[in-house]
Amino acid sequence: VNTRKHPLGIPPPSEKDWPKDEEDFFLLDPDRERDALPQPFRMISKLVMQVFESAMEIIERREALREAQKLKVQPKKCFPTAEFQVTERANCLAVSGKYVFVGLSEGLAAFNTCDFKDVCAWDAAKTEICAIHALDLGNECHVLLAVDEMGLVWLFCFYKESFLLVKILNEVEDISQRSTCVEEVLSRGGDYAGILLQGNTKAWLEIYQLPKDSWLTEMGKNAGAAEGSSCSETRSSCFSEVGTFLLQELPVSAIPADLELDLPVLLLTVRPPKPITGTSFKDPLDALKEVDDDSVLGLGYNHLIKDSQWELQEAIFCSTYQEYLEAGGVTKEEIPRHATFHFLLPSRILMGPEREVQPDIPVGIGVHWDGNHNFCLYLLNRSLQGKADADLMPDVVWPCAAPIACSAVSSCSRYLALAGEDATITIWDKHLGYPLSVTAILEERFIRSIHFL
Repeated sequence: VNTRKHPLGIPPPSEKDWPKDEEDFFLLDPDRERDALPQPFRMISKLVMQVFESAMEIIERREALREAQKLKVQPKKCFPTAEFQVTERANCLAVSGKYVFVGLSEGLAAFNTCDFKDVCAWDAAKTEICAIHALDLGNECHVLLAVDEMGLVWLFCFYKESFLLVKILNEVEDISQRSTCVEEVLSRGGDYAGILLQGNTKAWLEIYQLPKDSWLTEMGKNAGAAEGSSCSETRSSCFSEVGTFLLQELPVSAIPADLELDLPVLLLTVRPPKPITGTSFKDPLDALKEVDDDSVLGLGYNHLIKDSQWELQEAIFCSTYQEYLEAGGVTKEEIPRHATFHFLLPSRILMGPEREVQPDIPVGIGVHWDGNHNFCLYLLNRSLQGKADADLMPDVVWPCAAPIACSAVSSCSRYLALAGEDATITIWDKHLGYPLSVTAILEERFIRSIHFL
C-alpha cells in the first residue's frame, strides 16, 4: 500500500508552462484570439505584409523624388527659329560674322543668318568638305580653311557673298608625296594659319602668313567692276554646274572671275624632335670646328658621342634594370606623329627682335609633340631671312617632369596650362616666365583635355 507522507501541493507557475507557439499571446486582441491562422498560413500572411510594406516604401520614395524634381528649375526648351535647307549631306559648319559656312558632300555653301537664305555655293572641284575653320577679317571679308576627304587644305576668301579659291596649301605634283592634314588653326585676327600634316612615315607643322591687308585692298578695288556684270555671266564664270541646292536667282558676284590674290607665305616648318643618335663627325677636329667658343681645352674627344657609345649605354641600362623592363614591357622610341600648337601674343620672354610688336598680333607659336617632355616656343618672324624647310631650333624650351598630355592658352594669351601624363596640371605665367600653381589630380587618371573658362 502506497501511502502519501506529505499533502499534495500545487507547484508555482513558471516560464516552462507558457505555450511555445504563442509567445506573444498577451499582445493579441482577445476578440481575435479564436481567428488566428494556422502556422503555414501565418507565414504566408507575414510575407505578403512585407511585400506590401516594401511597395509602400518605394511609392513614398518615388513621390519624394517627384516633389524634389518639381522644386528644381526646369530647363527651357528652345525650338529653332529657322532652318537652312540643303539637299547635300552636311558634314561640318563654321560661323563667321553674319554667315554660316557649311561643308557638304560636294563643295561649300554659305548662308545668311539675317534672312536665313543661302547666298553662295562652291563645288567646282566636286570634293567632299570634312572640316571648316572661318574667321572674319572685316569689311565683309572672311577667310576659310577647308579640309576635304583626301586631307587637302583649301584656302578661300569669301567677299560680298562670293567664294574665291586662293590656294591649296598642301598640294603636290607627285601623288606619292602627298600629305594629309590632321589639324588646322587660324590665329586671332587672321594674320597666320597653321596646319599639321602627316606623311607616310613623318609629321610636321607648317605656319603660313596670310596677306590679309593686300586681300582687302585688292578686293575693294575690284568690287565696283563686278557690280555691273549680269547675273547670268557671273554665274557661268564663277560657278560651273553649281548644283541643285542653290537658289534659282543668285546675287551678282562681287569678285571678278580672273581676280588673283597674293599667296600666303610659308614662315616655319616645325618638325618633331629627332631621337638621340651618334655624331656625324669623323674625327675630333671636325667637332672642334663647329664649337662657337674659341677657348677649348683638350683634344676634342669629349665633343664626340658615337653610336657605339649609345649602344653600350643602352646595353648597360637593360642589364641593370632587366627585371623592371620585363615586368613593364619595353616600347621602342618612335618619332611622334601628332602635335598641339597655339598662337601666342607678345610677352617678355617671347619678343621678336628688332620689330615693333603689336599687342593683338601673334609673335610666336607654342608646340608640344605627343610623348615629349618639352613645350617649345618659336618666333614667327625669325625664319623670314632663312629657309622655311630647314630644321628649326626652338627659341624657348619649357621642360616638364612628365610627358605633356595636353595644353591650353588663356584668351589673353598670358597664362599657359600644361597637363602631364602623371595627372599634374601646371599653370604658367607666360608674361613673367614662372609657374603660378601646380595641381595633382587623383592617381591613375589621365587628362585628355584642358580649357580656360
